Amino acid sequence: MRAIKIEKLVLNICVGEAGDRLTKATKVLEDLTNQKPVQSKARFTIRTFGIKRFEKIAANVTIRGDDAEKLLERGLRVKEFELRKRNFSDSGNFGFGIQEHIDLGMRYDPYTGIFGMDFYVILGRAGARVGRRKSRTSRMGKYQRVTKEEAIAWYKQKYEGLVLN
Repeated sequence: MRAIKIEKLVLNICVGEAGDRLTKATKVLEDLTNQKPVQSKARFTIRTFGIKRFEKIAANVTIRGDDAEKLLERGLRVKEFELRKRNFSDSGNFGFGIQEHIDLGMRYDPYTGIFGMDFYVILGRAGARVGRRKSRTSRMGKYQRVTKEEAIAWYKQKYEGLVLN
C-alpha cells in the first residue's frame, strides 16, 4: 500500500517558435513514444525572444505504465544515473534534461536535426485518487504523500543511482 510507483512520465521539447522546428520536435516525440504529442502555447508575450501570446512553442507527451519505466531508464542512462538534489521537488517528483535526443538510441536524421528534451517524473502511492475523484473527494493522508527524501531513497534503491549536492 505504501510502495512508491511511477504515476507518469512527461517529456517536453520547447523550441520557442511555431512552424517547422515545432513540427520536427513533435515528430521526434512521436517516434520516441508512439503517441501523439500535444502542442503547448505561450502564456504571455516576450518581445526579446520574439514569442507572442498563444503562439504554439512546445510539444509534450505523457507516458504511463511500463513504457514510462523503459523510457525513464533510457533517459537516466544518458545522465549516467546521476542526478542532483535540486532535481527533486518537495512533493516527491523529479525531473532532468538531456541535450540531444539521439542519445536515447534514435538514429540521427539531418533533416530533423537534434533536440534537447526535459523528463519529468511524477511519483505516487496507491490511494492518490481519493483527492482527485469527482464523487466523495477528500484529502490524501499525510503519510500517503511522497516527500523529497522518500523520492531520493526510492531513486537510489530502484535505479542504484547517485544523488549529488
